[in-house]
Amino acid sequence: MENHLIVILLGYFFVCDATNTNERTDQNILDDAYLDPFTIIKKYGYPSELHRAYTTDMYVLELHRIPPTRDLGFQGPRPVALLMHGLLSSSAEWVLMGPDKGLAYILSDAGYDVWMGNARGNTYSRRHASLKPSTSDFWKFTWHEIGYYDLPAMVDYVIKETGAPKIHYIGFSQGTTAFWVMTSMRPEYNDKIIAMQALAPVAYLSHVKSPLLKAIAPFTNSLERIVKILGVNEFLTNGKINELAGQKICIEEAITQSLCTNILFLICGYHEEQLNATTFPLIVGHTPAGASSKQIIHFGQVYNSDKFVQFDYGWIKNKITYGTFSPPAYDLSAIRTPIFLHYSDNDWLSTPEDVNRLAKEIKSVVGKYRVPLAEFNHVDFVFAIDVKKYIYDRILKIMSQFNV
Repeated sequence: MENHLIVILLGYFFVCDATNTNERTDQNILDDAYLDPFTIIKKYGYPSELHRAYTTDMYVLELHRIPPTRDLGFQGPRPVALLMHGLLSSSAEWVLMGPDKGLAYILSDAGYDVWMGNARGNTYSRRHASLKPSTSDFWKFTWHEIGYYDLPAMVDYVIKETGAPKIHYIGFSQGTTAFWVMTSMRPEYNDKIIAMQALAPVAYLSHVKSPLLKAIAPFTNSLERIVKILGVNEFLTNGKINELAGQKICIEEAITQSLCTNILFLICGYHEEQLNATTFPLIVGHTPAGASSKQIIHFGQVYNSDKFVQFDYGWIKNKITYGTFSPPAYDLSAIRTPIFLHYSDNDWLSTPEDVNRLAKEIKSVVGKYRVPLAEFNHVDFVFAIDVKKYIYDRILKIMSQFNV
């Protein structure tokens, strides 16, 4: 499937190159498609820092920080917020939309000390003490390891650097999935989080509407065998194909831009009204940012099982790994952090039915908010034109209640 997509994009590249219509696309957008988050933040006048945290299984994780600069009347240390991206993404998703719409900037303007994490294997966290990304061993992880190792390492690092006893956590999509893993399997981390804002929360996937994901899910077991045979450990890595699509195919005036929108909508749901087409080169320049194939397989297994469970290795290895023939379910009742769920009707990945089921399983859910816009979809939580109005302003009000 990935190879077919690349062939299509390459074919359209030559068509778009012949039209030579790049001139009408904002040069800032084209420039930002190449810049890393650290540089983008500085470009728009905010202080920017780069940090690295080390997991206990020796992965090196890069964090991007906007340190607090504004005195807005907080008593004592500034409140600290850790933002965690979704699948196939990176810390860039919090700053790509610019100071008016990017959540990292909005939090910084409100006086927060803002930290943005990067999960193992993405563009900015591709280092390990002994393993290289070119080896299969580097990619032997799912979002389980991101929740069990990566998030605790980031939380501990941020707390140590800032001196804050507790921090806010904001997760989008897989950033919520990993949080459920951390706080259920390592319950001591519940005491390190003030409150958690879950944007398009993902745990149960029984009602997924995405035709692409539904088509892939039944073949997750065979897909794993194919991955092992071919040695294809990374799924949709960021690279030349992203630059190609961003600079040539997805620009506003290209006749092929509908291809980009249709692929996006096929995965996440359709909502053209809230999608600023001029930002496509920017988004595609940073996404996908890399993930292991096992992350995709694990989500497929959750869909097939109708349960929120650990990775299914097959009954023999399951017995060796877990002591049971089937993978154990995550104990969501162990989560004690105050949780606020934010969801929408047109989300093809985080559906209202599955969010309602999650809300019943997590006893510490204290708020559940449905976006009052019928067509609001999955990626609208980070890229929508009016995302500040529909989501971020509300989140700021909720978070402020914990800063007294």
